[in-house]
Amino acid sequence: MEPNLPDVVLWSIPAFVLLTVIEMVSYRLHPDEDAAGYETKDAATSLTMGIGSLGFDLLWKIPILAIYMGVYELTPLRVPVLWWTVLLMLLAQDFFYYWSHRGHHVIRILWACHVVHHSSEKFNLTTALRQPWTSATVWPFYLPLIACGVHPAALAFCQSANLVYQFWVHTERVGKLPRPFEYVLNTPSHHRVHHASQGGYLDRNYGGILIVWDRMFGSFAAETERPVYGLTKNISTHNPLRVATHEYAAIARDIRAADTWSERAGRVFRGPGWQPVPKAGAAGAGEEGVGAGAEVSASVSVPAQATASAPAAAQATASAPAAASAAPAPERTP
Repeated sequence: MEPNLPDVVLWSIPAFVLLTVIEMVSYRLHPDEDAAGYETKDAATSLTMGIGSLGFDLLWKIPILAIYMGVYELTPLRVPVLWWTVLLMLLAQDFFYYWSHRGHHVIRILWACHVVHHSSEKFNLTTALRQPWTSATVWPFYLPLIACGVHPAALAFCQSANLVYQFWVHTERVGKLPRPFEYVLNTPSHHRVHHASQGGYLDRNYGGILIVWDRMFGSFAAETERPVYGLTKNISTHNPLRVATHEYAAIARDIRAADTWSERAGRVFRGPGWQPVPKAGAAGAGEEGVGAGAEVSASVSVPAQATASAPAAAQATASAPAAASAAPAPERTP
């Protein structure tokens, strides 16, 4: 029997609209020259990406739901939908969200999906709506929950609740909260760090509702200086189609230009800024030119991997827990 759970995203739309209007008015009444604030074309692009994602998500959900239901029917386990099991499911979903989010930062083909959300140089409540149109890369991370007997409808409810929670953390109008909240929860301060493009802030604070996963797995950074938002190389466009596909196009160009199959694989499955190391004896190759590859600033829109050292980059493409321990120490600490 399918759980009868509310559509939290649908019920939250009036709150989304109200909070966005309040934030816009607050910038009018109390402007902050240092804050990113609002820009009409940028906000319109974010809204367009959000509306488009709703349509594309419906398409992706058809095969994904079929896979989930197949796994659910095969497993003998069943998790009943009770108030306390829902809380446990929310906790478990947030844990797997952390690893999904982290994976979408350190594997380039996954980053091509998630980069959409980081493509704005502004940081306001409309940025939360800037969602990808290719979110079919997310579903494998939640298969363990389905295999443990969580009904796909219950998982969808938990994912929606997580998404709704994250709306309010996309703002500069809320400073740091009391210490207990900052220690446990993902807050606007923590999420500002996540959207920043400075080296010490890159690839940090992946948590959805809770920030404790970042503290546990070594990816936490506290906000100490004002973030600069966007990508390490911004795309400078408001064209929704290009926003949605620009990294896939960059991957295709890099694959065409690659000389070997190992380089082609690296362009797809290694970090977003991965570059092959020149062969020994090639012009400009030094003692480090014998390795498998290195993370450097590349002509792709990248998060932290573009500035990581070669050893750290190699570790970042290993297993998720290994990636956690390989994350570089922050230069400054949202």
